[in-house]
Amino acid sequence: QVQLVESGGGLVQAGGSLRLSCTASGRTLSAYAMAWFRQAPGKDRELVARIRFAGRDTYYSDSVKGRFTISREAVRNTIYLQMNNLKPEDTAVYFCAAAIAGWSQGNFDHWGQGVQVTVSS
Repeated sequence: QVQLVESGGGLVQAGGSLRLSCTASGRTLSAYAMAWFRQAPGKDRELVARIRFAGRDTYYSDSVKGRFTISREAVRNTIYLQMNNLKPEDTAVYFCAAAIAGWSQGNFDHWGQGVQVTVSS
């Protein structure tokens, strides 16, 4: 099992930047595909970005492509989500997730507690 803890959320003005971190304990993250999801009030949880194979494979949703970057730092057993040029519609609770097999949305079965990101206009 792996435990995931997110940090780095907060309040930022539109056009600003934030970096989210997700640190794992219990298992090394290199064995997992990792992802960031988000959920805004009244909306379904949305896959934002995912990463596997030590960063050789990444995916971004169209809504964040070119603005967000997912990365991993093996020595710290941590993944990051660098978010630039933030928009009010990026406001959501952001969740870190891990998948031991596969990396389709349904494969992610380990979750962090979530961190709030609020972007003011």
